[in-house]
Amino acid sequence: MENSEAIALTAALLAAAGDLTKRINDGVIARGFEVRPAHGFAFARLAPDGATATDLAAHLGITKQAASQLVDDIVRKGYAERRPHPGDARARLVVLTELGWACTRAAEEAALEAVQPWVELLGESEVRVLCDRLRRIAPYGPLRPAW
Repeated sequence: MENSEAIALTAALLAAAGDLTKRINDGVIARGFEVRPAHGFAFARLAPDGATATDLAAHLGITKQAASQLVDDIVRKGYAERRPHPGDARARLVVLTELGWACTRAAEEAALEAVQPWVELLGESEVRVLCDRLRRIAPYGPLRPAW
């Protein structure tokens, strides 16, 4: 692969990722939720069983202070709540509320809509192959926004 091809590949992947993030966020907003893309990346970490602000900071690759501000924002908007941590009396567990779960479901619907143009352009089988190939090369770990 030549340098120009590598640049074209990276530019295409970054453009697709940015476009998907925007389309999903726009779809969630259109469904009546007041969110930013950072909220969605936080919800992905909170969704299973909740997390502390420290866990969230590590997941997002941000400072603990920034994670605390993000938690304050989603708590104030009703998407999450703080609860006592079952294993650490000093920590607070942040968990999604029913509104947070509804927002997560809206993001799943918006994600389906966001990839539909790909299915129309490439066909479902090619999109499945693309998905398989991307899973093979994508790093394992948290989904993080590109700050």
